[in-house]
Amino acid sequence: MFDKQQRKLKRSAKLISVLSKYGFKDVLARMKSGNKQVDIPNNTDEIVSKGTVYERIRLVLEELGPTFVKLGQTFSNREDLLPPELIQELQKLQDKVDMVEMNIEEILENEFNISINEHFADIQRDPLATASIAQVYKATLIDGTEVILKIKKPDVQTVIEDDLLLIKDLEKLVSSYSEIGEKLNLKQAISTFEKSLLEEVSLINEKENILQFRRNFKNNKETYVPKIFEEFSNNNILCMEFIDGIKVTDKALLLEHNINPVTISEVGLRLFVSQILDYGFFHADPHAGNILVKKDGKVVFIDFGAVGKIPPNDKEVLENLIVSFVAKNPHKIVRYLKKMAISYQIPDERRFENDVEDILDFVHSSSLKDIDPQSIINKMKDVLKDNRLYMPDYFYLLFKGISLIEGVGRTINPDLDIVKSLHPYTKKIFAKKISPKNILKTGMDRMMNFTDNVDEIPKELRSVLQKLDENKFTVSSEIKNIEKTNQLIKSSIVNLILAMILGANIIATAIVFVSESGPRIGEMSLMAVLGFIFSILLVIIILLRITRK
Repeated sequence: MFDKQQRKLKRSAKLISVLSKYGFKDVLARMKSGNKQVDIPNNTDEIVSKGTVYERIRLVLEELGPTFVKLGQTFSNREDLLPPELIQELQKLQDKVDMVEMNIEEILENEFNISINEHFADIQRDPLATASIAQVYKATLIDGTEVILKIKKPDVQTVIEDDLLLIKDLEKLVSSYSEIGEKLNLKQAISTFEKSLLEEVSLINEKENILQFRRNFKNNKETYVPKIFEEFSNNNILCMEFIDGIKVTDKALLLEHNINPVTISEVGLRLFVSQILDYGFFHADPHAGNILVKKDGKVVFIDFGAVGKIPPNDKEVLENLIVSFVAKNPHKIVRYLKKMAISYQIPDERRFENDVEDILDFVHSSSLKDIDPQSIINKMKDVLKDNRLYMPDYFYLLFKGISLIEGVGRTINPDLDIVKSLHPYTKKIFAKKISPKNILKTGMDRMMNFTDNVDEIPKELRSVLQKLDENKFTVSSEIKNIEKTNQLIKSSIVNLILAMILGANIIATAIVFVSESGPRIGEMSLMAVLGFIFSILLVIIILLRITRK
């Protein structure tokens, strides 16, 4: 505990020094007012006050190291939270990573209690890649299999945990002294960042992500997911199959191996859309360095430290959102966006719908070839920001992923059409919506919701009766045209009863439809046919009753 406190004080001193260097005296003053241990440096010779406040924020993050750089990179796509000038600066952030000397043989022997010579024929000394969290080495197993060893840097877990404590302290400071922090829901955003970073630093988590992708795409002939060697994998080391592939944007090398870049661009985009809509589990950083092409033309995604996960209920709403987008229905798009949002405070519903309609008009009036998905994403982000919708984290990862994968595709195929890639999925979604199984499930869900609401009525009624008994119930109203009002109420009740009968009949018909018993007309159940006819008649009756009034 004492050691942890010492580490935190050391990092705090570094934070104070860097903030002082870049001229953030007001922040330091507030830190001092809340913490008597904070000492503000008196030496102002090192203060770098040139540039805008946003430029200096970027420089602070860069100097504080990998955790703060990742924080800035995470917030660089949150136009809904931060001003455009700061977003531009955060997008310039790059990991400044130094290579760390590692004794790979000693690390492997200590981690797995093995003799290196019994398991590895060769381990290269120089890393293939160096990142802020780990370094990657190529090795050969004793049986000749080429593998990749991803080894976490020493003490990186400790540094990240200490930095996260500092970041949370800074969030409290901003929220305490400014309404902006609370208004922007910084606490929630920092909490999401912490969860994401701790998942990324866990190589066990990355291993599980790869295994999940292998299960999802085991029967897909267009992609390949690297094999994991679990006997040499733990939280600090990840051993996986080496992929001898071509960088996806190396058009010349692809052509040299008789691989069509246009086909690869379409396959890569199709695979990414499949990750989202088929599985709700997608690669969150599909840039060119994380996509390879095997000599047989299969597309390979690598580096699964960061993934997006869409909850099943949200996945269904996302499907409805895509269908509404293709159907050019702004009213339903607004409705589904609100269902997906964590929270919203829409100042003007009509204006919100008009904003969405403007985007639809822009998309459907332009040639698909000329549409820039990034401009559509930016417009959508502006609409969400203007209408104060705070979406779940995966929603912004989707924006980022689509932008990256589309950019990679356009590099090797300038005519890539992202909208066209969605068409097969919209047909699939439509087919699923009208399937008997889905009709049965939807009908049962709605019936359960109706039953739950009916169960709540006695509680509400008891509350009203109790207030009446205690003389606390007051009614202040003026009803004009009482006779018409009564007639409307009676009509509405009849319509509600008819709708309930319709719902029950649809469920019963769907059950009979999937059943093989009873008389049949060809391959169709006679009872199912009669049920569908009865449903159509009920729909016509209800519509006539509504339109007549």
